[in-house]
Amino acid sequence: MPFEDPSSQLALRFEADRPARPARSILRVSQLVAEARSLVEQSLGNVWVEGEISNFRPSSAGHLYFTLKDEAAQLSVVLFRRQALLLRFRPEDGLAVRVRGAISIYEQRGQLQLVGETMEPAGVGSLQLAFEQLRERLRAEGLFDAERKRPLPPFPRTVALVTSPTGAVIRDFLQIARRRHAALDVLVVPVAVQGDSAAAEIETALRRLADPALSVDLIVLARGGGSLEDMAAFNSERVARSIAASPLPVVSAIGHETDFTIADFVADLRAPTPSAAAELVTASLANVADRVFELHRRLERAARFQLLQARQHFAALRASRIDARFTAALGQRQQRLDDLSAALDAALSLRLRQARLRLEALAALTLRRDPQRQLSTAREQLASLRERLQASAIRCSHASSLAHRALAERLDRTIHSVVEARRQMQAQLQLQLAALSPLAVLERGYALVQAADGTILRDSSQLQPNQLVHARLGKGSFISRVEEVQAATVQATTIQTTTVPREKTLAQSDPQSRSTNAPATKIKENNRQGKE
Repeated sequence: MPFEDPSSQLALRFEADRPARPARSILRVSQLVAEARSLVEQSLGNVWVEGEISNFRPSSAGHLYFTLKDEAAQLSVVLFRRQALLLRFRPEDGLAVRVRGAISIYEQRGQLQLVGETMEPAGVGSLQLAFEQLRERLRAEGLFDAERKRPLPPFPRTVALVTSPTGAVIRDFLQIARRRHAALDVLVVPVAVQGDSAAAEIETALRRLADPALSVDLIVLARGGGSLEDMAAFNSERVARSIAASPLPVVSAIGHETDFTIADFVADLRAPTPSAAAELVTASLANVADRVFELHRRLERAARFQLLQARQHFAALRASRIDARFTAALGQRQQRLDDLSAALDAALSLRLRQARLRLEALAALTLRRDPQRQLSTAREQLASLRERLQASAIRCSHASSLAHRALAERLDRTIHSVVEARRQMQAQLQLQLAALSPLAVLERGYALVQAADGTILRDSSQLQPNQLVHARLGKGSFISRVEEVQAATVQATTIQTTTVPREKTLAQSDPQSRSTNAPATKIKENNRQGKE
C-alpha cells in the first residue's frame, strides 16, 4: 500500500510492494545479424532492381562484385560464377542495368546486398549490347582493318560451303554455282548455325578446312535470315577469331542484306545473301567467259570484213591480169618442183654410195674377226695359262711346307722353355712358402693353444680350471682339460692338464658326463713370463 510522509515537503510516494523487473535479453552480434537476414529474406524475397553499375570488380574465381546506385542510394550486388557465365554482355562501370535476385545480408560485414540471378541492360537488349561491345573490342585489335583482308582467288577449283545441311542455302548456292561455273567443286561442311553448340562446330569446321590435303581454295560461311538470337553464333568471339586465324580466304553470307554480324566484319568479303556469295565466288570465271565471248564476236566481224574486202579486190582485177599472174605463179611452182626433184636424186645417190662403203667395211671386219681363228687363239692361251698355274702351285706348296715345318720347330722350343721357366718359379715359391708357414714354427716344438670358441690363448689369465683347450702340434693335435692355473710370474709356471680323447668335441663336453676312466696324463708346460 502506498503511504505519504507528511513531514516531507516533496510529498514523495513509495510503493511498499514493487514487482521485480524482467531480466534483460542480450544478443550476440552474429545472432542479431542472422535474425535480421532471415527477416529481410522472408519479407522481400526476389526483386528487380534498376540502377547504374559502379565499382565493378570481377574476381579470379569468376564471381562478379559491383555496386548498383542511383541519385539517392546504393546497393552492393554479387553475381556468382554460375550466373555470371550466363550473361550475354560484359558489365562495366557506368552501364545502366536491371538485376533480379534475392535481398540478403552479408553477415561477416553486416552489409545489405543483392545476390543476383540474372542481369540485363536497361533500355538496350543484352544481345545488342554484347554485339556492340565485342565489335568495339575487335575493332580496337585491328581485326576489321582492310589491310588484313585477303583477295579471293580468281579461279577457285574447290569451294567449301559451311552451313546447315537442312536449309535452303545449299540448294540456292549449288544452282547458281552450277549455272555460272559447271566445273567448280563444292565441298559442303554441315554444321549447326544456331544453338549452344553452333559456335563450337563452326570453329572446328574452319580449323579442319585448313588442312592442305583437302585442297580447298575458298571458304563460304552461310546461313539464312533470322533474329538476333538466331544469329548469336556468328556474333560470338570464338567464331570471329577462328575466321581471322583461317589461312584461307573466308566469305560471309549470313542473313539478309540488312543483317550484319561480327563474322561479316572479320571475313575477307561480305556477301549480302548466300546467293550473292555464289555469284561473287564465280564472278571471275563469268567475267572471263563474257570476255572470251566478246572477243569471239569481234574476231568474227573482223574476219567477215577482211573476206569482203578480198572479194571486192578480186572483182576489181581484170581477167588478163589474172591469167598472167596465174601463169607466172604456175611457172614458179614448176621450177620449184624441178629443183626439188634434182635435189632428191642427188640425195638418193649419196645415201646409196655411203651405204655401199659401209657394207664393204663390215665385210672386211667380219673376215678379220673369224670365229674359228679366235677360238684357236683362245685355246692356246688357255693351255699356256694352265701350265703356268700348275708350276706356280708346285712352287707355292713346297715353300709352304718348309715354312710350316720351321714354325712347328720354333713353337716346340718356345713351349719347352716357357714350361721349364714356370716349373723353376713354382719350386722357388714353394720353398719361400714353406719358410714362412706357421707350421714350420710348430715343427720346432711349439704348440698353438686355442679355447673352445677358437680364441688363441696367450696368457694363463685366460684359462679356468676344468676348461677344455685345443692344442695343435707340428703333427697332429689333442684336447686337454686344465686342472690348475697359476698366475704368470717372472719364473716359469706349470699348468696341469689332462688329455681328453680326440673323439670328444667341445660341444659334447659336460662336467656331469665326464668319464673317470679317461686317461689322466699329466703334462707340465712352462709358461715363460705369461707370453709363450
